[in-house]
Amino acid sequence: MVLTVRPYDRPTVAQSRPIADNSFLVEEAYNQERDVVQHISAWQRSLRTAAWAFTFTQEWPVGTQAHQLSYAIPVQRTESPSSTGLGDAALNYRYQLRGAEDRVAIAPRLSILLPTGSTARGLGTGHFGMQLSVPVSVSLASSLVSHWNAGVTAVPSSTTTYNLGASVIWLARPTFNVMLEVLWTTQSGGSESFVVNPGIRWAHNFASGLQVVPGIAYSFDVGPFLYLSFEHRFRAPRSPADP
Repeated sequence: MVLTVRPYDRPTVAQSRPIADNSFLVEEAYNQERDVVQHISAWQRSLRTAAWAFTFTQEWPVGTQAHQLSYAIPVQRTESPSSTGLGDAALNYRYQLRGAEDRVAIAPRLSILLPTGSTARGLGTGHFGMQLSVPVSVSLASSLVSHWNAGVTAVPSSTTTYNLGASVIWLARPTFNVMLEVLWTTQSGGSESFVVNPGIRWAHNFASGLQVVPGIAYSFDVGPFLYLSFEHRFRAPRSPADP
């Protein structure tokens, strides 16, 4: 990934506070700050098979931090049958119902799932779908934050999936986090899964305003997880008089 970042004199807002990027499996309830864009790459590999999944996500604020648009593009390798290619993409809108500066932040998300993956190759559903998720972030102490998720995914002519997730993030330093996530999913057909995902993430801050956050984790009964986030301003900082 190559980014061209303008050398603004002031760093991004994210650099003045502890890391608040996306968790790995559990979504945080913090929309992007005004004029700040985030590029997120996530990759997970199954140790039991040759299957893997990569997702690229880009998050943009719309005017203010209250509104956020994003998209997610997955590329995956499946087993039975074995195939590699584009999966079903998602278009997302998220509303900051309670602010990121509050002790309890809430940011419901509505997503449209696009049938971009090939059903013949086992990479997609072949139908448009909808997903509703409610992330809640709670500041437990000055160096301890918890995130909670509840969501449902519905696709016509397919199973409905429900998920619940929770995580605890220890801000050992403003630029180093220790994380523990748990995620439970169940489908209307009866199958379900429970994943425990401990990991760490850390930040590299640059004078240009670019913040880079790598992360690693290991999902028990699944396999290793790698994360990489780039966050920077796409517009020069505004003066207090700007609308």
